[in-house]
Amino acid sequence: MAQDGKWIQEATSEHRGAFSKKAKEAGMGTAEYAAKVTSNPEKYDKRTVKQANLAKTLTKLRKKKNK
Repeated sequence: MAQDGKWIQEATSEHRGAFSKKAKEAGMGTAEYAAKVTSNPEKYDKRTVKQANLAKTLTKLRKKKNK
């Protein structure tokens, strides 16, 4: 994990917007696409699965912050 709690910035700095673009090309939102990818990880490449897991994690963090 990154020092000073900046792991989110480091995790999202490379390939910014790539997962959103994949979701849009599939005709879905990011949350919907993330659910699809994580339910069938063998159908997708390793990077896409990691991006889906990160998208789900960031969604959970956002929900906690808004409460």
